[in-house]
Order: sequence, then structure tokens, then C-alpha cells
Amino acid sequence: MVAVSEDALAAAPPAFTWLHRYLLVLRIALLNIVAFGLLIAVLLQGWLDGVSDRHTAWLCAVIFIVFLFGLGVCFARSFRMSRELNDLRAGAVRPGSRAAKYLSSINGRGPESRSLSANMLRMRMANYISLVRHTANSLVFLGLVGTVIGFIIALSAVDPQSSIAVDNIAPMVTTLIHGMSIALYTTLLGAVLHLWLMVNYRMLSTGTMHFYNALVDFGERHVGK
Repeated sequence: MVAVSEDALAAAPPAFTWLHRYLLVLRIALLNIVAFGLLIAVLLQGWLDGVSDRHTAWLCAVIFIVFLFGLGVCFARSFRMSRELNDLRAGAVRPGSRAAKYLSSINGRGPESRSLSANMLRMRMANYISLVRHTANSLVFLGLVGTVIGFIIALSAVDPQSSIAVDNIAPMVTTLIHGMSIALYTTLLGAVLHLWLMVNYRMLSTGTMHFYNALVDFGERHVGK
């Protein structure tokens, strides 16, 4: 990322200034706009018609709602982090913010105590964004639930006694294929949304480390003297 001086940023148009200050939010937004565009294109092509099956439509809806929850948390975390980073750059820390609490904890402390506080801050910030990662992982497990349901439907059609009659084979094969289709569609949906949310999480994690480094550096320059 190209560094922009404070003087150049102050002289820039308001729109550019806002975009630079919330660059992390903008990147995540652009990523998801492109991803949702691809999703709409796939839906229009009819490649995901299998997710609307009556046996698993509810589960697919749950998977997508969980995904949207994780995405919303990611946006909220990134916006708050960008705002606090902007406060650090302006030298005006909001009372009650994470930065204010950290600066208060290292005020008048020695180097070893400040280092311990920085490590604790690092762990708290990692835990702060971990909800997005846990939500992404839950999408895989929900997809596996659909896989189990699909296999149950597929195997329910297998009847060794009925397979003797030729007329019974076709319905069994149809149900078997239908069950396998459900298993594959739900697994695919959970895996794709997991990957999608994890990309957002990686971007949020990078922004978190940038904020952490900026906060520790700010504390050393203004408090830990």
C-alpha cells in the first residue's frame, strides 16, 4: 500500500480523504460486491437450482443466514477498527475506546509492563475478530449436515427385496441420484461460503495487525516515555 502523508491527505478532496481513511472497509466492500455479482450470475445460469430442494431448502437458508451474519460482523469490526485507526492518526483517542483503555493501562509503566500489556492487547484483538473465523468454520459443518441428509435420502431408496423386480430399480436409482445431489449441493454451498467468508477474515486480520502496530507505536511515542 502506498503511503500518503498527512499534509497530502488533508489537501485532498473530501471523497478521497474518506476513502483513504476507510480503505479496509472499501476493500472488503469491493470484494463482496464482485462475489455477490458472481453469485447472481451463477443463480441466473441455474447452476444452484439444487439448493431449493424441499428436503434441504431450510438448511441452505440457515447456511446463508449464518454467512450473512459473519459478513455483517466482519463489516462492523472493520469499520470500528478503521475509525479508531483514524483517531490515532489524528492524535485524538475516543474515551472508552480500545485505544484509550490500552493507553491508560501503559501510562507510567516500565518497558516490561508495557510489553506485557501489548501482548495482552494482541490476544484480545485476535479474540475480537475470531467470531468471523468461527462463523466461517460453522458453515462447513452445516454443509456436512446436508451431506448426511442427502446420504440418508439416497440410502432410504435401497431395498434389497424390491430390487429383484426390474420395475422397482428405476425409482430406486432416481431417489439415489436425488439424495446424492442434495449431499453434493449442500456440501458445495457450505464450502464456497466458508471460503468466501475466510477471505474476508484474512483481510480483517491484516487490518487488525495494522491497527495493533499503529496503537503500540502510538503508545510508545506518547505514553510510554
